[in-house]
Amino acid sequence: MNSNGDRTLLSVDLNADVGETEGDLALLAVVTSASVACGLHAGDPLTMRRTVHEAVRRGVAIGAHPSYADRDGFGRRELGASTGQIVADVCYQVGALQAIACLEGGAVGYVKLHGALYHRAAVDEEVARSLARALATIGPFAVLAQAGSAFLQACTESGLDVATEAFCDRAYRRNGRLADRAEPGAVIEDPARAAAQAVAIALRGNVEVADGSAVAIEATSLCLHGDTPGALELARQVRAALERAGVRIAPFAVLRR
Repeated sequence: MNSNGDRTLLSVDLNADVGETEGDLALLAVVTSASVACGLHAGDPLTMRRTVHEAVRRGVAIGAHPSYADRDGFGRRELGASTGQIVADVCYQVGALQAIACLEGGAVGYVKLHGALYHRAAVDEEVARSLARALATIGPFAVLAQAGSAFLQACTESGLDVATEAFCDRAYRRNGRLADRAEPGAVIEDPARAAAQAVAIALRGNVEVADGSAVAIEATSLCLHGDTPGALELARQVRAALERAGVRIAPFAVLRR
């Protein structure tokens, strides 16, 4: 901690959800980790391969970004799927991306759940434990999730490497959870505001919420969504602000070949 009360991180990862929308591969010029859609909420085999190819070319860490099978809802609807179905779907998606990564001379280094499944595993202990055991069996992979989540705890208990995540382009509530996307202002589209939030997380471990109070947030990786309007400029400003603040940008997961 410095004289200003900041607890500067030596480094922070920037991850982006990619392979989901037109043009989002441009984010790979800015971020250090790519969470690649695996076909069930967005993307397809050819898009996955193009995304992995670009990530390998740029030295960006590759992560699988599995979801509920919900293309119509972009994986952001809670489907109430059984634990068995979730485990099968996640392993199917991670395995598919791993095979494609091998074709491009890379490898999947981590797994980050998408959308409604991300939030389900954060609170559903049965799903969290079952997914953790499955990933430890087929991997092992590092896992990226929110601090304090049931999934992160289960992965730690299963011997997996874990990293904590916070969001540059999403508003938070006072309980430390993300504001629902249906709420006004839940998605931060202003690059300057997103950059300020990223710096606050990296330097002070907190975010400002709607009433002006600061909420503690733990993160070693900061997420940018490829489908946020103006995502590329937002990402550039976030990275520039972090670097001006003296924060080194580096992947949390070991680059695997």
